[in-house]
Amino acid sequence: MKHPACHRATLIGFTAVLLWALLALFTVGSAPVPPLQLNAMCFAIGGALGVGWLLATGGAARLRAVPPRVYLFGTAGLFGYHALYFAALRLAPPAEAGLIAYLWPLLIVLFSGLLPGERLGAGHLMGALAGFAGAALIVGGGAGFDSTALPGYALAFACALTWSGYSVISRRLGAIPTESVVVFCLATAALSVPLHLGFEETVWPVSALGWAAVAGLGLGPVGLAFYVWDHGVKRGDIQLLGVASYAAPLLSTLVLVLTGFAEPTWRLGVAALLITGGAALAARASFRAADQAP
Repeated sequence: MKHPACHRATLIGFTAVLLWALLALFTVGSAPVPPLQLNAMCFAIGGALGVGWLLATGGAARLRAVPPRVYLFGTAGLFGYHALYFAALRLAPPAEAGLIAYLWPLLIVLFSGLLPGERLGAGHLMGALAGFAGAALIVGGGAGFDSTALPGYALAFACALTWSGYSVISRRLGAIPTESVVVFCLATAALSVPLHLGFEETVWPVSALGWAAVAGLGLGPVGLAFYVWDHGVKRGDIQLLGVASYAAPLLSTLVLVLTGFAEPTWRLGVAALLITGGAALAARASFRAADQAP
């Protein structure tokens, strides 16, 4: 029986999945802000949120024990994932690009099977086929398919590769305090500024709704979500949280459909089910393998 503190931590971690379901919606609402500028703005807000938390709790002292390589790695992961994600949703239909980006839970399971002492089984391969079939359904298109969206789809897939690779490699870095996420956010914002100035034209939100979307990104999916997720996976039920994360692509697609930013087509629905179901199937295979291990 798990301790009540574990249940609380799991619930706290699950709020990250709900916040990530709003990532695509807020990204669309923040247009026409370019990707690197959006990275800088959102992570500055998320980092400021973390600084306030550090000042309130006195947690800054724990940052001195974190090795520099961890800060570099964490910054690269956050910067790479979100720069690619924001760019993908500017270049392709948001629901479809978002679903491809959400191949990361499936890829995490597959890449984890390549770690020492792990192996891939039939369930993993069936899950992979289902997930990639969903992505192929999106990219394969139909009568109304726009080939100009292909660069956006490619960036979305690179986004999935980035976050899954980051997540699997981070297992080998050991436990680090949640407070380090504050540094990741601030460093990501700082890195985004010169790259934005060098490669993009500065474009600010054109309406109050656009500013609200940027603020929502920084406070929620690109801010609070990272802190509560880190707390949840370290102090809660990580397996339950892993399974819960597979709901993110379905929730994200549903939010876009309900708000009118995506058409509720059969192709989109089947792709969402294949990608989500593939990840769940692969995860189930991992759980069964773990239960059968001596």
